[in-house]
Amino acid sequence: MVRTGPVSDIDEADVAVSAPRRTAAGLTAVAVSVRRAVEQMNPVRAVRALGRVNQRGGYDCPGCAWPEPTGRRRPAEFCENGAKAVAEEATQRTVTPEFFASHSVADLADRSGYWLGQQGRLTHPMVLRSGDTHYSPLSWDEAFGLIAAQLRDLASPNEAVFYTSGRTSNETAFLYQLMVRAFGTNNLPDCSNMCHESSGAALTASIGIGKGSVSIDDFAAADLIVVAGQNPGTNHPRMLSALAGAKKAGARIIAVNPLPEAGLLGFKDPQTVAGVLGAGAAIADDFLQIRIGGDMALFQGLGKLLVAAEDQAPGTVVDRDFVAAHTAGFTEYEKHLRAVNLDTVVEATGLSTAELERTAAALAASRRTIFCWAMGLTQHRHGVATIEEATNLLLMRGMIGKPGAGVCPVRGHSNVQGDRTMGIYEKMPESFLAALDRELGIRSPREPGLDTVDAVRAMRDGRARVFMAMGGNFAAATPDTAVTEAALRSCDLTVQVSTKLNRSHVVPGRTALILPTLGRSDLDVGPGGVRQQVSVEDSMSVVHLSTGRLTPVSGQLRSEVGIVCGLAEALFGPDHAVPWAEYARDYDRVRDAIAAVVPGCADYNARVRQRNGFVLPHPPRDAREFRTATGKANFAVNALSWEPVPAGGLILQTMRSHDQYNTTIYGLDDRYRGVTGGRRVILVHPDDITEFGYAEGDLVDISAQWPDGASRRVEAFRLVAYPTPRGNAAAYYPETNPLVPLDHVAERSNTPVSKAIPIRLHPHRHTGAAG
Repeated sequence: MVRTGPVSDIDEADVAVSAPRRTAAGLTAVAVSVRRAVEQMNPVRAVRALGRVNQRGGYDCPGCAWPEPTGRRRPAEFCENGAKAVAEEATQRTVTPEFFASHSVADLADRSGYWLGQQGRLTHPMVLRSGDTHYSPLSWDEAFGLIAAQLRDLASPNEAVFYTSGRTSNETAFLYQLMVRAFGTNNLPDCSNMCHESSGAALTASIGIGKGSVSIDDFAAADLIVVAGQNPGTNHPRMLSALAGAKKAGARIIAVNPLPEAGLLGFKDPQTVAGVLGAGAAIADDFLQIRIGGDMALFQGLGKLLVAAEDQAPGTVVDRDFVAAHTAGFTEYEKHLRAVNLDTVVEATGLSTAELERTAAALAASRRTIFCWAMGLTQHRHGVATIEEATNLLLMRGMIGKPGAGVCPVRGHSNVQGDRTMGIYEKMPESFLAALDRELGIRSPREPGLDTVDAVRAMRDGRARVFMAMGGNFAAATPDTAVTEAALRSCDLTVQVSTKLNRSHVVPGRTALILPTLGRSDLDVGPGGVRQQVSVEDSMSVVHLSTGRLTPVSGQLRSEVGIVCGLAEALFGPDHAVPWAEYARDYDRVRDAIAAVVPGCADYNARVRQRNGFVLPHPPRDAREFRTATGKANFAVNALSWEPVPAGGLILQTMRSHDQYNTTIYGLDDRYRGVTGGRRVILVHPDDITEFGYAEGDLVDISAQWPDGASRRVEAFRLVAYPTPRGNAAAYYPETNPLVPLDHVAERSNTPVSKAIPIRLHPHRHTGAAG
């Protein structure tokens, strides 16, 4: 029986617009969570699924990487978007071989990503052979044999690319990179290349480690929290509870963002009486509505004002003892700040001098400051430098390595940080590779591999012939859609390890495989009936177990660990140095190998079973030890860079809707921004709409013009009047990914620049508006 989802495809004519919300969550969030769960599952399965999310002995939410409380956990330790993520994964809708027999690849390629995802869980391994129009089923052994034969046929292991999504567990990530390096390449791009790579590059240079330095308990101890370039109400809703708790304890919160997002302004906690019956608690004490790309200027301007305040009252602003004992480069940094022009800062940020002075005074008065950020800082040409400038402010004030203070890059995907810890990185250090070789009996290559952008270039240019993805939706996550899709189609073989149907499955290589895997919520029963557990690392370096509880929708599903081990056995044969079959049978054996190789993971099996798991070491946080070339934390000096608005145009940022997580589209309602029923909208200041000769509701095409003359265009977007800064606009991805050229990347991190796109608006067909 063919079973498809109950949804039709998107009709953008159904878009409706209302006033944006001023508060996040509340009873509406509860109602939406329940409705979505029941739509995808029966009520019993829904209760069972949601009752174990983020609970001890349960499973980690497949959504964001926000940490769990170290003390008592609430009965509902999840947010609205976490409930949607679980409902999508735990759905009882299925995509069977009969479904594929009824739908050609060409037919599926014409569907939206939303429609594809709503069809349900994949149930069987499927293959699209060269020349075929439909996927057809095959056995697991046939699938592994096909991949192994294609890999062995390559002229070099470097002709293969092995991508990883952040949802992959620590055990899978460790085995995946082990298999790839045993095969002979470091081509291990991952989703972090497209999001927080700029954070890792900046923090490694500044403090010697590319991870945040705070814990969840630090939020309760902070007296000032700055949230910049982040929308927690949609992307990390459980963070709102931490912010509300900090506010209740006396912290001041400053939000820095181009859009006045509901989650930054107010929060109605649905698990409190006040949240249900009241108007909600204010989150931000100050909202700095900054222009897109102006954050670097803001941080340099604040630094200049802090230096001036130190001049007025020496020894009261700059932590001279910390700077002298633990940092390098302050003299050069201070000299640079004194030359910063505050008029330029005002122009770049769109903020007033009074706002700058008030923020600087808050920083100077704070004894314990946390800086939080996300994609709004990282996905810029100067993203690395911007994060260095934010870190400079904390170093000046001595805010690293003390309770209630530090850096907090808020990771998006639930184990993206753990994957990197486990070795999913194209440039792992020699110490890691040497330990891997010593303990596992392989010989890892030392030549750096390809990141995400370079992997697309290699496929485009014919230097990579096989692409394998461990989760994710590569075709929809990457920039320059036409180039990326053509690159995938040029491969001899593409392999997607997935839970649900997505765009990447309908952008196949000459031969393509879909390998269906267990999700985070699924019960994983290994050979002999042993229930397996995996582990994950959250955004604050806490490693803990995750145990799926739900009966899988198909007996053909295999765990990601099982898939990696099965492929490795087919690739290397039975006499390989790595005991792949043993690892597939017993994940404790995998964790023993992790303990022997990965720094900070000694006695992994025992420590991960502790009540709250264990925290990985972080030298700056733990001992004010900075493992940089200078042996100290480094102040960075960066030439000021920002994004001027082009004449006759706008600067566009891409973003998620509230009914979306990364490339997964849960629904068509961006409730907090007042947009329902569709996705092809562009939010523009009402005065800009008028100035360009349009009216709200007009359909426009959007073109991006680049300095190298390259032009990109997307069509039929509805204008929505919105309180953006003048000259700035916002629209959803992946619909706007085609506007971002592959080579438009951040300096030093190679992260696609999706938050600063110079655009022009054009009438769509015959709207009657001016061009």
